[in-house]
Amino acid sequence: MRKTTLLAAAALMGVPGLTLAQNTPEENNPNVDAPFVRNIRADRPGQTITAQVLQPGRIQLESGFQRQTGGVGLAQRISAATLRIGFFNSMELRVTQPFLHNGPSYLTETGRVDSSGWAPAVVGAKFMLSPNYNTRTQVAILVESAVPGTGSQGLRATTWGPGGRLLVSEQIGQRFGLEANFGFSQRGITLKDTDNGQFMGSLALNGPITNMAGFFVEAYGVGNSSFNTGTTAGLYVRPVPAVRLDVTAGKVLGGLAAGTSTVGAGLTLKIGR
Repeated sequence: MRKTTLLAAAALMGVPGLTLAQNTPEENNPNVDAPFVRNIRADRPGQTITAQVLQPGRIQLESGFQRQTGGVGLAQRISAATLRIGFFNSMELRVTQPFLHNGPSYLTETGRVDSSGWAPAVVGAKFMLSPNYNTRTQVAILVESAVPGTGSQGLRATTWGPGGRLLVSEQIGQRFGLEANFGFSQRGITLKDTDNGQFMGSLALNGPITNMAGFFVEAYGVGNSSFNTGTTAGLYVRPVPAVRLDVTAGKVLGGLAAGTSTVGAGLTLKIGR
């Protein structure tokens, strides 16, 4: 009887251990169903890019339109679309294609050149440094570059334009989040091009207003010897879980572009989990 009791106790104690061993780290993560990590987190709007890396098999298409007025430049209308694809080994592949609607024209030795049309395509990848996809603190690295030979004639890049960012997010509660970016980019791949490169930093807060709608607000700085600093704010709504619509407004507060205002709208579509 005593031997039977010991065997039964050992079997009962072994069941949870066997069950736990079969679970993945993702399944054992109590944060896996938090709205902050389950809802759509887009790399738009504003300057801040989310630290979220899409899981393998998930695709997001993020498109938007922005109008810029005031400041030192002419009114400018820009559209852009980013395709994000979750890949294996905690990596996300991405490509961005902007379009400038009404850039000014100027004369060169070879004739008139329009600065409107397709801007150079930008390709890149995010690499997740966090232990899994749903941790409360998420860290990733983004590397990307403009592709030479792409874009309309007046905007076409002639060399690679590399850039990189450290992306950090911190979940607050179950729904709110802080996102921070720190990065550097340049046009060209020589040491001289580095002298004209741009540093950037941003901090954004986003969270819900209702179960289907939320807000976004950020502060940022971009520049080298002098910095343009500004803010962007917006609202988003999710009519269905796989769709997000947003509207935004921004203002450059300091630097050479001080006084520039922006308004915009965007659409994000999610495919996969």
